[in-house]
Amino acid sequence: MTPPEAPFDEPWQAQAFALAVYLHGAGAFTWSEWAAALAAEIAARPHAPYYEAWLAALEHLTGEKRLATRAELSHRKDEWEHAYLHTPHGQPVELAGVATGS
Repeated sequence: MTPPEAPFDEPWQAQAFALAVYLHGAGAFTWSEWAAALAAEIAARPHAPYYEAWLAALEHLTGEKRLATRAELSHRKDEWEHAYLHTPHGQPVELAGVATGS
């Protein structure tokens, strides 16, 4: 018997999945809104990897629901990139006291 295929290729994909589920559970958007946003992102980039569309849908809904501005998202991405690039290999990436295994 072969082991089941891993559902995620990278830790960030699991984190994006969990964030969408969390935000829905917190009432940030309905599941219908999520499905429509994800479908629109997939349609816009049919050959892009699935979780890139997932992330784009999260970013779209985050802006649409005013959970964060584009500037805030861009700033946070820049902070993560800087932290990632300046973290020694094998060490957890840390941002504002939060560590991640990626």
